[in-house]
Amino acid sequence: MTRVVRFHEYGEPEVLRIDDIEVPAPAPDEVQIDVKAIGLNRAEVMFRKNAYLQQAEFPSRLGYEAAGTVKAFGRHVSGFAEGDAVSVIPTLDMARWGTYGEVINVPARHVVRHPENLSFEQAAASWMQYVTAWGALIEQAKLSAGEFVIVSAASSSVGIAAFQIARGVGAVVIATTRTSAKAQALLDAGAHHVIATAEEDLPARVSDITAGKGARVVFDPIGGPAIAELAECMSVGGILLEYGALSPDEGPFPQFAVLGKSLTLKGYLYTEIVSDDAILMRAKTFINEGLRTGALKPLISRSFAFDDIQDATRFLESNAQIGKIVVSLSS
Repeated sequence: MTRVVRFHEYGEPEVLRIDDIEVPAPAPDEVQIDVKAIGLNRAEVMFRKNAYLQQAEFPSRLGYEAAGTVKAFGRHVSGFAEGDAVSVIPTLDMARWGTYGEVINVPARHVVRHPENLSFEQAAASWMQYVTAWGALIEQAKLSAGEFVIVSAASSSVGIAAFQIARGVGAVVIATTRTSAKAQALLDAGAHHVIATAEEDLPARVSDITAGKGARVVFDPIGGPAIAELAECMSVGGILLEYGALSPDEGPFPQFAVLGKSLTLKGYLYTEIVSDDAILMRAKTFINEGLRTGALKPLISRSFAFDDIQDATRFLESNAQIGKIVVSLSS
């Protein structure tokens, strides 16, 4: 029997239970992992609350990220050996391949041998944020040296990942946050400039920073009315990648900015990257190399024990921390 986290109804962190279940042998295309650490994501909170793209079938597993060692693998799997240190790239179905457990089965294409310089906690905190940011900034926006990129809600783990990826290609990062309370922390995390949107005029500050040119790339998880203001901050031919909907409100379509600057506004999901074998391989190569050299360095805010999974997800929901929350199963 193996201990796994499941929930039997939608609700607050209290619905999460650690159940003893029998984990089957891996399918022909799966790798079975002895989990050492788990990375937590807000997508899992939304799934637990029935506010996500996927609905649960109870009792439901959950979780997108983990790291550990290979315990077994299916007959069609090659390239892995028992005992290999590996981490999980988010799958397309967190209920089927949930990572919150002591032993998990994951499709082999979503398993990667991470660099030896990473701890299991760092490896478990890497793939959702870096795949999401890389896919938007590099694969789709083609961000390059000398260009300006606005990263909004910048204190999130994806925001910090975007800093590192943008700096890695020589771009200039303009981070936005609601107040100046986190400004120094964001600068320390890699932003070149920080704008507190509740205290400063965002378009005016961006204009000053970019010498009136504007930012070609915007990476935003908020949406709502803020999109119109972000469009004002963009350069001709710019692209805004919307990867979330933190705002509950709809905003006006910024038609004059879109027409006048020939802007592209694009909805973006990490699934666009992980569902395509060729793109996923490019992501693995870029991210693994960055992790190996230290150009990409996961920032961990706090670690919890597996038995404290309710407290860990409660902390994730109630704190606007900079960095990732992880759960450690290592002895």
